[in-house]
Amino acid sequence: MRPAPPALVIDGHARIDGLPVFGPLRLSLAAGRITCLLGPSGVGKTTLLRLIAGVDDVTTFTGTITASDGLPLTGRMALMAQSDLLLPWLDVLGNVTLGARLRGARRDLIRARQILNQMGLADHLEKRPDALSGGQRQRVALARTLMEDRPVILLDEPFSALDARTRAEMQDLAATHLAGRTVLMVTHDPAEAARMGHAIVILSETGLVDVAPPPGPVPRPVEDPETLAAQGRLLARLRAPAPGPVPC
Repeated sequence: MRPAPPALVIDGHARIDGLPVFGPLRLSLAAGRITCLLGPSGVGKTTLLRLIAGVDDVTTFTGTITASDGLPLTGRMALMAQSDLLLPWLDVLGNVTLGARLRGARRDLIRARQILNQMGLADHLEKRPDALSGGQRQRVALARTLMEDRPVILLDEPFSALDARTRAEMQDLAATHLAGRTVLMVTHDPAEAARMGHAIVILSETGLVDVAPPPGPVPRPVEDPETLAAQGRLLARLRAPAPGPVPC
C-alpha cells in the first residue's frame, strides 16, 4: 500500500543575483489534491516549482519547504516538465524505466508495461521518440513520471504544446492516474486550471490569490457551464493590469 501523501507548505521568498523573483509568500498544497498555479510570465511559477523539486541551482530561497508528516521531501517527488525530455536513443520502454536505470536498480518491466497499456501505448513499446506523435510522447513522459511512484508530483505546463483535443485527453489521463497524490501543476491555461484544480492559486507580482474552483470532481467536463464560467473568471483576473506603485 502506498503511504499517504503529505501536504506541503512553501513559505519564503526567492532572489536571483540579489534581485527579487517572488515573495514573501505562503503556498499550501493540500494532501492528495491537485493545486493549479496560474500567473503571467516572469512572476516565478517555474522557479517556485523547481525550488520545491530541488533542481534550481541559481536561485537563493530564504524560507522553508515542509511536509505535513515532518519527513524530508528528498526521494518523494517526481517532476514532469513542459518538454517531454525523452532520450532519442531509447525506446518507449527504456524511457519509462529510465529512473531505475540511472539509480542502478532493477527495472520493473511488468509494471512499466502495465502503465504503458493504461496509457494506450502497448503497441509502441519498441518505438523510439522520433516515431511517436506529440501526444504519444507526452503519454510516455507521464508514464515515466508515474513509474517513479512518488507521493508528490510536480507538473510544469506538461500539456501546453499539445493541440486542444490531445491536451484534454492528457488531462483526463493525468487526473485519473494522479488521484490521491499531492500535485502542483503550473499552467498558463485558465481552462486547464478550471478542469483540473481541486485548488487554484494565481501568482502575480503582488503575491498569491486563492480562487475558488468550480464544483465537481476532476477532471471536470470541458462543456460544463460552471467550469466555463470559472475559466472566464480566471482569464479576467489574469488580464487585469498589475497594480502600479503607490503614490507618495
